[in-house]
Amino acid sequence: MLNSKLLVIKIGSNVLTQENGLPDIERMQNLVNQIQKLIQSGKKIVLVSSGAVAFGRQSIPLPEKLNPVFKKQIWASTGQVRLINQYQSLFEKHDQAVAQILVTKEDFRDRKHFLNMKNCVQALLSQGILPIINENDTVTITELMFTDNDELASLTAAMINADTLMLLTNVDGIFTGNPSDPKSQLIEKVASSMPEVSNYISASKSSFGRGGMLTKYAMAKKSADLGIQVIIANGKKDEVLQEFSDKTLRCTWFEPKKAKQGVKKWLAHGTEYYKGIIIVNEGAKASLNSEVIRSLLPIGITSLEGEFSKGDILLIKDEKGHKIGLGRAEYSSKHALERIGQKNQKALIHYDYLYIFDHD
Repeated sequence: MLNSKLLVIKIGSNVLTQENGLPDIERMQNLVNQIQKLIQSGKKIVLVSSGAVAFGRQSIPLPEKLNPVFKKQIWASTGQVRLINQYQSLFEKHDQAVAQILVTKEDFRDRKHFLNMKNCVQALLSQGILPIINENDTVTITELMFTDNDELASLTAAMINADTLMLLTNVDGIFTGNPSDPKSQLIEKVASSMPEVSNYISASKSSFGRGGMLTKYAMAKKSADLGIQVIIANGKKDEVLQEFSDKTLRCTWFEPKKAKQGVKKWLAHGTEYYKGIIIVNEGAKASLNSEVIRSLLPIGITSLEGEFSKGDILLIKDEKGHKIGLGRAEYSSKHALERIGQKNQKALIHYDYLYIFDHD
């Protein structure tokens, strides 16, 4: 496990919720005390916290017949106030200022918006303020929801160039079977060269969260590939963050690859946000996958799908439909269509804004 200076800590709803569905204030208090110790040791922390719906469910009884979407929106919006007030009250005892940031997927799609958000988080950290981030469930429609807060935490870690992403759940990490099975063993290290371990993972979801261990694995792997060390650990354990600090924590640790540039980190998560698809020929595919970094020129493009504008994220595929990478459009689909297959044209995707998937 590597030393860390800038951490994103994600606390899952199953950590902050008791078995009866009510918020676990004692657990929150315990985690706040440990987070404060990390801050006092000189680490910068960004907290991504679930739990708003549990707080809402506790305080606002709703009729069974009410539309489930409305229920979620009501509980999320009323519970978010209670969740952040609880954090503020607990951190206030340590004289620690906190800030609330509510985001949607749309906030990560646009590069300018993304950078504004990054600057906001960095400004808060520079003043010793702890940013607490959650999804804005109140206004989010299903198609634009994060898979869960693991995805939000992964995006946040990439956005602020964190060196560590910690996903706190209610088990010690990824096991070689169901965690409740005594024969299952904890996978303590996922090396960057390791074969897939996703076939070990139980697809069952937690009772209060939206995603399961498969989501955590996918997000952890993507973050590690971008150069961020990832830890999946048990947030119900009393000294989880202290043991992390002491490097004695029993957990699943993902070995980070070489860190990617900030722009590449933004693009890497663009599989959810692309506006158009670019189909390239074999020559362009070979060029994009070569050791020499090259831009994508119109001469290598065979067709386009979708309408897009300058600055939108595009998905690149080969003629067999295999995904090659992602890039930012240098001009609109209208202009791109006029230039398809032509020589001596401006690159549709400049190599500075190109992210090629790792197919190893």
